[in-house]
Amino acid sequence: MFKFKKGLVIGKFYPPHKGHKYLIDKAKAQCDELTVILCWKRSETIPGYLRADWLKKIHPDVYIKVIEDNKLADDDSKGWAKFTLDILGYVPDAVFTSEAYGDPYASFMGSTHVLVDKDRTFIPISATIIRKDPISNAEFLEPCVRSYFSRRIRIVGAESTGTTTLSRDLAKHYNTVWVPEYGRMYCEGKLFGGKEATWRSNEFLNIAKMQASLEDTLAESSNGLVICDTDPFATSVWHERYMNSESKEVEAFAATRGYDLYIVTGDEIPFVQDGTRDGENIRHQMHQRFLEKLEKNNHKYIVVSGSQIERLNQSIAAIDQYQVK
Repeated sequence: MFKFKKGLVIGKFYPPHKGHKYLIDKAKAQCDELTVILCWKRSETIPGYLRADWLKKIHPDVYIKVIEDNKLADDDSKGWAKFTLDILGYVPDAVFTSEAYGDPYASFMGSTHVLVDKDRTFIPISATIIRKDPISNAEFLEPCVRSYFSRRIRIVGAESTGTTTLSRDLAKHYNTVWVPEYGRMYCEGKLFGGKEATWRSNEFLNIAKMQASLEDTLAESSNGLVICDTDPFATSVWHERYMNSESKEVEAFAATRGYDLYIVTGDEIPFVQDGTRDGENIRHQMHQRFLEKLEKNNHKYIVVSGSQIERLNQSIAAIDQYQVK
């Protein structure tokens, strides 16, 4: 039997972190029914609906209510108490917080205040600290939130220019995840049995979406840095290559994806035929097209060349410089 029938947790969750999870888990353990009220303002950089989605993934058995800015001062405990009662339509038996405001806030509602880890002894983190440096504090983020904050390094280039080798080497160096190329697996499936592959435009949009989904999923397991062997932007270039035209749909989808740094692998190394490649004669043309589109879209990028270790070192230098900015 639970100690309280109806409990409440209220906050900004900007963003949700393991301290919030600890608080909510403690509340859940003592309540028959728990409601979490998420308050947000349009001026904040992370939308309320996204924070709510994260909380629902982390706590699927909790009621989540999202409230946009109500203009109340943060220290107006009496006003917040009235506002909360109007939203809930009942008096919660207990209010769980990690803050000093909890006592007067709960008192004005006629609720019991349960203070949880006010000094951050168990989970030494705050949302303010995370917003200042989410990468260094990635360990305090749940997977779905870590994915959002992770920095994405995209490795792109023409056929047989070493994108996969470089991606794996970088992931090993940074002890993080790397995202393989979904389109390659898809292409190999089409070529199975020795038949020549024919392409339809909509296949490239599907490839771009699957690549993005794979990237976001693996980012949840990252240490805050994700190494990607291609991305939807690169898929748009391959659409041009095989369909002889741009795809508005693929271009539009690629534009929705955040990026941090592109690394373009040079085409000066020998072409290696693996049984699926067909672009040896246009490799330099493809390399130039990648550069043209990166410039056109104002993407930050570098070009690496030389031996495997030289390319790795050039990439590490660029990533390290980017991360300290």
